[in-house]
Amino acid sequence: MPRLADHLCFSVYALAHAFNRAYKPLLDKVGLTYPQYLVLLTLFEEGKLTVKAIGERLSLDSGTLSPLLKRLDAAGLVTRLRDARDERQVLIQLTEKGERLRPDIGAIHQAIGAAVGCSLSDTEALQRQLRDLTTQLGAAAPSIS
Repeated sequence: MPRLADHLCFSVYALAHAFNRAYKPLLDKVGLTYPQYLVLLTLFEEGKLTVKAIGERLSLDSGTLSPLLKRLDAAGLVTRLRDARDERQVLIQLTEKGERLRPDIGAIHQAIGAAVGCSLSDTEALQRQLRDLTTQLGAAAPSIS
């Protein structure tokens, strides 16, 4: 039986916890949780998105995403609007208050980048490997069970 430290899944799990510990004090300063931060990043990139599109980009189900979006709406950072073309769809977009967080969000990204201590090319290579691993595991998951 391999030792715990020899399991790739444990290394990824431990890394995720280390990232959470690094992000928490930075996100606390702007009053966000990590999933809220990810939603704002997505909206900074895309502008206006449906709830479904945000969920797909972040791999979050609607049961997790809906309360998160309600809290962002209550904080005045996003608005939720029915799509005029399809009333079943809810569009999410940043408010002015949400848009004003852009510099703070950029500073968080910079601080984490500095804490990681990798060069830009090393970071990009690692991100490619992690995306490839995610794709590979996603494709293999149905055949594993």
